[in-house]
Amino acid sequence: MLSDQQGNSVTGANPEALDYYNQAVTAFNIYRGDPIALADQAISLAPNFAMAHILKAYLFALATEPESAWDASVILATIKNLNLNERERSNATALEHLTKGEWTLAAVRLDHHSMSWPLDLVALQCGHLMDFYRANARDMRDRIARALPSWSHQTPGHSTVLGMYAFGLEESGDYARAEDFGRRAVAEEPMDCWAHHAVAHVMEMQGRAEDGIGWMIAREPLWSGDDNFFQVHNWWHRALFHLDLGQTDKALSLYDGPVREGRSEVALDLVDASALLWRLSLADCDVGDRWVELADSWDRHADGKTYPFNDWHAAMALLGAGREGDLDHLCTTLEQGTGAETAIWAHKTGLPLIEGFAAFWHGDYTKAVEKLHAGRFIANGFGGSHAQRDIIDWTLVEAALRSGNHALGRSLAEERLSLKPHSPVNKRFVRRSKTEVSVHAAA
Repeated sequence: MLSDQQGNSVTGANPEALDYYNQAVTAFNIYRGDPIALADQAISLAPNFAMAHILKAYLFALATEPESAWDASVILATIKNLNLNERERSNATALEHLTKGEWTLAAVRLDHHSMSWPLDLVALQCGHLMDFYRANARDMRDRIARALPSWSHQTPGHSTVLGMYAFGLEESGDYARAEDFGRRAVAEEPMDCWAHHAVAHVMEMQGRAEDGIGWMIAREPLWSGDDNFFQVHNWWHRALFHLDLGQTDKALSLYDGPVREGRSEVALDLVDASALLWRLSLADCDVGDRWVELADSWDRHADGKTYPFNDWHAAMALLGAGREGDLDHLCTTLEQGTGAETAIWAHKTGLPLIEGFAAFWHGDYTKAVEKLHAGRFIANGFGGSHAQRDIIDWTLVEAALRSGNHALGRSLAEERLSLKPHSPVNKRFVRRSKTEVSVHAAA
């Protein structure tokens, strides 16, 4: 019986196909190259190679795109007809939950899976990504913590596990250990852009914008290559550091350059583009007609059924482009969703956030405050990282100040400044809150 790089038995493989599969897993681990093409090579050489099909199905299912979700379902049907060992059957069960939009059931299945097979790196990484997509910081950390003692520096993929642990620690607020594990991971594998981005998150959360820019520039050749699936997100992180320093011109230049110059239609890249344009608008930067191109790119992905976090970011672009009819249609689709966990996310969080952002865009700041103050408490319930969800708080503070809710505006501004005392954006919020309160009192 053949085994993968970590010693897990695989069915249906031959040595040549296994080599392509191992290359595909490594490409997935560090988000470089084309893991799907490599998995396809393995399948062409060994059509019954179960883990090659499973890896490919995971990659499609985790793309959070309607067409890819359908492709994952088709592959799963093939997997069910293959001869599977116990570990492969367990992966197939997780995939079945995932393709039905039941992210938590899939993630919990992989919780138990990794307790039995802690060296199954594909399952470990996919479970980690599921935790990220459902914003479960605790499991993002603890899933890796449970498996880590089974790994050694000699085990291929060890740096990947360290990088995942770094990100879980960061999202759990353990910043010192997160940075330590992230730096250890990139020292072991310099191309690991997930570990690199975990350290960037630490610096973002701690308000270390200058350090963050230095970190990004010093390691740019390692994460910015054309074959790096994660490069746009890392450029987005650099843009956030510039925004935190009040350098909107540099952030806008990054948007026009590496964030959107390639006109990527990958959903994860579109999320970053929407989030950056919205923040630039909040910072009083004229973004011109950039929303139009971005909204058009969202058309293939914003279906109101696959992943509400994406739909919320698509809604930003539709608002910016003035496509109110399409936004209404998207909201109607979200309202009509039933059954799957993603529909619950849409009803409880996605729609209120879209309504809050729409109210803000149309100048109804009181309604925006009402919707977004509740929407800011979505950790452990609806996708993304703390850095991504900060757009809610930023919009909320702006809405509070514009609505005349001085107590809320002042409180939220001080809250932000306490976390990032060097941020020009937060200092400006505090100045405005005090000035506007003084004017109100005098009146």
